Amino acid sequence: MRGTAFKETMLGTVRLDAETRDRRIRLDLRAEADGILRPHRTTRARVTGRIRIAGIADDPDVEGELEVSPLARRRIRYRLAFTADGRGLTLDGWKSVTARRPLESMTVLPFTLYEGDARAGEGVLRFPLATGLAPFLLSFRFPRRESPSAHFAPRWNGTPGRTEVWYTTLTDPASGTGIWLHHELTAPADGSEPFAHGWVAAFPREGEVRHARFGPVPWTRPADGFAGDKVTAVPGQLTGSAGDFHWKLTERPQASPLFTFPRWSWRRPLLPAAQMLPAARATYDGQFSYGEHTLTPRGAPGASARIYGHGNAHRWTWLHAELGDGDVLEIVAAVSTRPGLRRLPPLVFLRLRRQGRIWPRRAERSAVGWLGVGRFRAAFGLPVWTVTGRTALRSIRVEVDQPAERALTLEYRDPDGARAVCRNSECADARIVLERWWGRWRPEASWVLDGTAHAEAGER
Repeated sequence: MRGTAFKETMLGTVRLDAETRDRRIRLDLRAEADGILRPHRTTRARVTGRIRIAGIADDPDVEGELEVSPLARRRIRYRLAFTADGRGLTLDGWKSVTARRPLESMTVLPFTLYEGDARAGEGVLRFPLATGLAPFLLSFRFPRRESPSAHFAPRWNGTPGRTEVWYTTLTDPASGTGIWLHHELTAPADGSEPFAHGWVAAFPREGEVRHARFGPVPWTRPADGFAGDKVTAVPGQLTGSAGDFHWKLTERPQASPLFTFPRWSWRRPLLPAAQMLPAARATYDGQFSYGEHTLTPRGAPGASARIYGHGNAHRWTWLHAELGDGDVLEIVAAVSTRPGLRRLPPLVFLRLRRQGRIWPRRAERSAVGWLGVGRFRAAFGLPVWTVTGRTALRSIRVEVDQPAERALTLEYRDPDGARAVCRNSECADARIVLERWWGRWRPEASWVLDGTAHAEAGER
């Protein structure tokens, strides 16, 4: 199933009821619908963006809904919530589509402002055909719409020597504590019975990192996720207890799935392992307690991910970074365990979802480049590791710092019995610089994450 996404910019004027003069207004929106836009039907879309009103508003966190019904109801309606001068306002208006004035009716948006139920002003926005039509048409995308729950069902088909992981990482906004829930199915390579196990960990901004393990217990083949030893991870819900840890969290996906590795490698397990995120961004509510600490996350940002394959790489690093405004960065860099490939540089899979688009466009691009030329590079190390790379028009540098006092070292076994060690931090630091080629490399965006990056480095 495919959806529709597009961007739209409108310009105009607005007059508040308490004023006698007009103010200039600019609206930059991004709309996302779960289906294909069809003019003869009514389609509803989620809208985010930025509104600027001269002198009183510059809000980059506009949210609302768009009703596109040019034939069925002869209107295109906008309802947007934003903040102006400390006031919560709602913009409500629609383009009245008519065959007598098709151009004007599709490009002029009269609107009314409300503060609660009280009218606060009115204005008119216009779509600038001369400068806006080409970017508007070029912005249309028809991305696949996949339910996050569709990727939670177990993949394991009974073959020995496989491992399958469900893991969730999040940051509690109130305390800054990072939380890690790791659920794993291991099917030993010697054909012995599969078992379920995992761990839970808390990474406070100040104080000792704490964790507890659960399992191993026999794998019971649940239909919709992970279950074992009083711990469950199913679509929308994470519950369990281990040692002095107890948790019950509700997960609300905020973005569509993100495939860190090529999409085909998840559907057809031809690579040694593959990773993807059913919801690249999600929020978490509920309760999480350990020892004398009790957290009540509300809208905590994070994500859930999946891994399926033969086991861990020879060496690897991983990063999940919430960048704000719906942007997210996911990195997996790894060296294969296979003897002939162990001497090669790490393969880097980097996916940056920014302003609704994913860069690089294909997952293979960062890992193999063009016939081996232009691959992204990873420099392993602790406490600092880096990833750098470029395409024709963009380059990126990522530096991740996992301070030892904010990291947890865990040892476990792969399906072949080999020992693996990971060093994880759910409150790592990261600096990310994105540049674009405009005759020379110029900064396009940068992010500094102070204790909110989720990162790991490990080896066998």
